[in-house]
Amino acid sequence: MLVNKSLFGKKIVQPPYLKEGDKVAFVSPAYWLPGETITQAAEEIKKWGLRPVFGRNNNHQDVYAYAGTADERADDLRWALEQDDIKAIICTRGGYGSIHLLDRIPLSVFEEHPKWLIGFGDITSLNCAEVAAGVMSIYGPMSVDIAEKQGLCVQLLHDILFGKVPQYVIPADKRNIPGHAEGILVGGNLSSYSALAGTEYNLAPGHDIILFMEEMEEALHDIDRLFYMLRLQKNFQRIKGVILGEFIAIQHDLQFDCAEQMIIQHLRRFNIPVCCGFPIGGNNCLPLIEGAQTSLDIDTTNAVLTFDMEGEQTPIHINTLNIPLFK
Repeated sequence: MLVNKSLFGKKIVQPPYLKEGDKVAFVSPAYWLPGETITQAAEEIKKWGLRPVFGRNNNHQDVYAYAGTADERADDLRWALEQDDIKAIICTRGGYGSIHLLDRIPLSVFEEHPKWLIGFGDITSLNCAEVAAGVMSIYGPMSVDIAEKQGLCVQLLHDILFGKVPQYVIPADKRNIPGHAEGILVGGNLSSYSALAGTEYNLAPGHDIILFMEEMEEALHDIDRLFYMLRLQKNFQRIKGVILGEFIAIQHDLQFDCAEQMIIQHLRRFNIPVCCGFPIGGNNCLPLIEGAQTSLDIDTTNAVLTFDMEGEQTPIHINTLNIPLFK
């Protein structure tokens, strides 16, 4: 069987860290956000020493709930990617619609202009595209969070952008499966991530994976179906560890007490470590560096997630789970 060696084990590039005076673009790949909220977020990053610039369709309420048509939103993101004096892209918010942009922006555009792209939830589609193109991405707070919810998550985003790499130490959850795993960190919102199963927007072959996921406002049977979509992929065996974030406002229409219990039943046969209750999704989003080589260590005391990448390594101890870290 022939293997495309240009993709197999493709190196993941770390974008440059930011420095004072760098430009950062605000774009809206999905739903629109009121202009005053974007302005408030921009004022905050000015305090970081950065210069905000804006896509043209951040506030376009006449196209349903979207920030613009799919073409307009894709044009904004492509503009921010291709302008080499823009060093990072902060998505204004998620919602729905990021998947519309995937077939409008070739992966080569992400590859040729490596820079930090930041967002979570529905932005999962774009995080995955960037990693599939061979560039690290940040699953983290967006401009709506920067503007309205100053706190640890936003501070950690600032720190990562300027070269401080967190090592997360999370208290053990009674549902955890202990163990050690190493791999490239990928994942995100389960609905958005599973929609890309088996496509070119998956991490290229040749890499082990640590998978993280979160979800909200879905029924257990829907989460079960989405997870089966992932399990039935031929390369599911690449997954060496799993991080489960927050599962919020879930409809309990199956016999399980919670989504985590159901997913763990799926995973036990694979004999891999599982971390439950990681503060991502819903009320929290500790920034995660997708595409980075990571190690996951889980014992009866803590779960520790370590990023193996350039930068100043900084242990971050999260002493209490299930609290809003934005506030």
